[in-house]
Amino acid sequence: MSEVRSPPDRPPATTTCVGAGRGPETSDRRLLVSSNRKAADTRSTTEVGRREVTPGSDAGPQDGPAVAPADDAAGGRVPFPDTTLPNATPADQALPAWRDRRLPAARRVEDLLARLSLEEKVAQLYGVWIGGNSTGDDLAPHQHEMVGTAPDWRDLISAGLGQLTRPFGTAPVDPTEGARALARRQEEIVAANRFGIPAIAHEECLTGFMTWKATVYPTPLAWGATFDPDLVERMAAQIGTALRRVGVHQGLAPVLDVIRDPRWGRTEESIGEDPYLVATLGTAYVRGLQSAGVIATLKHFVGYSASRAGRNFGPVAVGARELADVLLPPFEMALRDGNAGSVMHAYTEIDGLPPAADPALLTDLLRTRWGFSGTVVADYFGISFLTRLHSVAADLTEAAALALTAGVDVELPAAHCYGAPLVAAVRAGMVPEALVDRAAARVLRQKCELGLLDPDWSPLPPALTEPADRHNGGGPGDEIRIDLDPPANRALARELAEESVVLLANSGALPLRPDSRIALVGPLADSVTGMLGCYTFPSHVGSQHPDLPAGVEIPTLLDALRAELPTTPITHAVGGTVDGDEAESDAAIAAAVAAARDADVCVAVLGDRAGLFGNGTSGEGSDAPDLRLPGPQSALLSALLDTGTPVILVLLTGRPYALGHVAHRLAAIVQAFFPGEEGGPAVARVLTGRVCPSGRLPVSVPRDPGGQPSTYLTPALGQRTEVSNVDPTPLFPFGHGLSYTEFVWPEVRVNGVVPAVDAPVELPTDGELTLSVTVRNVGDRAGTDVVQLYLHDPVAQVTRPVVRLIGYARVPVGPGQTRRVDFRVHADLAAFTGRHGHRVVEPGDLELRLSASSADHRHTVPVRLVGAERRVDHRRRLASEVTLH
Repeated sequence: MSEVRSPPDRPPATTTCVGAGRGPETSDRRLLVSSNRKAADTRSTTEVGRREVTPGSDAGPQDGPAVAPADDAAGGRVPFPDTTLPNATPADQALPAWRDRRLPAARRVEDLLARLSLEEKVAQLYGVWIGGNSTGDDLAPHQHEMVGTAPDWRDLISAGLGQLTRPFGTAPVDPTEGARALARRQEEIVAANRFGIPAIAHEECLTGFMTWKATVYPTPLAWGATFDPDLVERMAAQIGTALRRVGVHQGLAPVLDVIRDPRWGRTEESIGEDPYLVATLGTAYVRGLQSAGVIATLKHFVGYSASRAGRNFGPVAVGARELADVLLPPFEMALRDGNAGSVMHAYTEIDGLPPAADPALLTDLLRTRWGFSGTVVADYFGISFLTRLHSVAADLTEAAALALTAGVDVELPAAHCYGAPLVAAVRAGMVPEALVDRAAARVLRQKCELGLLDPDWSPLPPALTEPADRHNGGGPGDEIRIDLDPPANRALARELAEESVVLLANSGALPLRPDSRIALVGPLADSVTGMLGCYTFPSHVGSQHPDLPAGVEIPTLLDALRAELPTTPITHAVGGTVDGDEAESDAAIAAAVAAARDADVCVAVLGDRAGLFGNGTSGEGSDAPDLRLPGPQSALLSALLDTGTPVILVLLTGRPYALGHVAHRLAAIVQAFFPGEEGGPAVARVLTGRVCPSGRLPVSVPRDPGGQPSTYLTPALGQRTEVSNVDPTPLFPFGHGLSYTEFVWPEVRVNGVVPAVDAPVELPTDGELTLSVTVRNVGDRAGTDVVQLYLHDPVAQVTRPVVRLIGYARVPVGPGQTRRVDFRVHADLAAFTGRHGHRVVEPGDLELRLSASSADHRHTVPVRLVGAERRVDHRRRLASEVTLH
């Protein structure tokens, strides 16, 4: 059963440190790598990311009076309970307060903070990127310019260190050797600083642990196509387990940017164009990752995806309502219902003010109104960009002052502004030391929660100590070999990939017949490129090491299809490149055309090549001027269609592409969004019919590549009108997807009763109802339908989207069987930012539409909200509750 649940209001939460079993007394100065003390990584982790929830105002743009933040510059905090442990030993009694697990986190942090010098406190506010270098070989544009000559390692860590930046993900490293190297680094950090405080190690983990030899899961746009939060949560738990086992504490994911223009290169990293879908799946990811004891980092806060013309780092000019009702809700849900432990600010600027320098965003909204008490970390070099790109700071010292004042606690990936410039700013009186204390307390509190301040903490991660990782069976002399791509991970990666494949169109050509002659053509037919997004190790780092093997098995579609159809003749032709010159592809296109003419059916495999900053057709900094297929692929497709052989188009992409000029000529269209290491077998199993497709579009597929891209979430004038000759109606709408079986929805009930056809259901503005729909499979094979619930607000005090998603459910049904789905819908889900800038539930008429897509509404239930207009805040219900019978 796939459920999206909104928890009831709860009293303020309290936080204690997550402690391990007691160990022998240790010195504050040194913890040896050879230590056999219990690793902190094996402890219970239920407290990671827990927040104090304080009463607050609406998250709208002009909210009422704010309450005091949970932790402020003066050090005030919600009180922590006494968590004294029983059976204390004399050794425990001798510990300093900050080492004493029996004490509440607040007292431990307060004690340690009072002992630190200014330099030691500042050292907790930045990271060190060991693998960064000044040549730019492993860094993005603008980043290598700021690395310079690396200071001496021991000088860097002499005062302590907040974070270690990507010890596994910067260059190829064997997992076992990487774990040992990280343990040695941590030992050195502990030995070098006065109090023996370890660093938090962080890694990228959007499509899996982004390191060599680790499982590569489908990209987030593929998660969106599954409409399956349970599966996303399971995936994230596997990712978190892999990170924690090798000593990593924080993951830089998920991306909660709502797609506003799919020309943006980072569309592939986003979950979809609807804030509810992004929120529910993103929150599921947070729960999964943090269940393994790894801090989730929400990014990019906020507005990054709304840049003008879809250009990376481009200016953002959204209104207050779009910000409050579209871009912020995914972060709000992931913080409140997912208890995410960290937030990363966005690179871009909103109406002239970069988030890294915006206290209204990072302090007033995030902390005062929403009650967040975790850490805000900088996107890489984001504080330096206040000087170098945004020109809102004259130098690095002023940039440090702006960011720290705004509420950025940690500078990543390295110390450029929060090192010596920040110390100088405090000494000069530009920055109150209380702001340094505020940020340092947040960092130290997370280290406490992770067990890094406990007396028995060890730099050895579980993977170097657990028998399961000893290759020959677990004896003390056996070789340790860490496997980051075990069979269970691969199985889940395939399940996720299979659920994400979307059948857009089918005139009977699919499933493929095993007795047919198949031409499999296209630049991605026998290439792993189309399986991997930008934030995978092979694309992000491995591309700079051309002789390096991928590290994990990644079957191509050709490999997988031949395995599925071993007796079927399959001819392969490349047909050109993804993004090369059309003239240079003439010979390859001719060979593909010849193969298609000799076949009963042609499967054309086209799409994207992910890469950073223009080194691909999709990915960070690889934006698109329009939404036509890259390079010579349109010419290849037209030539194949001209053969008269039925053509099935398989798209392996990081964004949707316009297909209006060819869709009517295609026998079938299959869309897969960078489906990961098991994507080849997943797509092959859909093509052959072993898997019944169940994916649904998380983005609209445009008809015209040159028109202004838009999403389905638009008011009436954003749709086709008589006052413009441009028709923005998509070719395939958000939520669309076909199956190999057929479903009907014969009955709808409200609160258990069939609703009257001539009268709306009355619902108080603070009430709730249960909407039920019956789903019947009338086909001859098992399949999964996706029921989508949309809200239509015909008349409101401000313009509203024609429809917007407020619930969904995956419904697996056997042939001839029937199941029921219940949506428990609270009136809060009708809330929006009204005329006066407050979020309100407005009385009046609504429609609840049970739909197969945002444009295919099967049942409409009129609802009348009655009672007074009701103002709501961050404590409102954020999601429908779904039950599958």
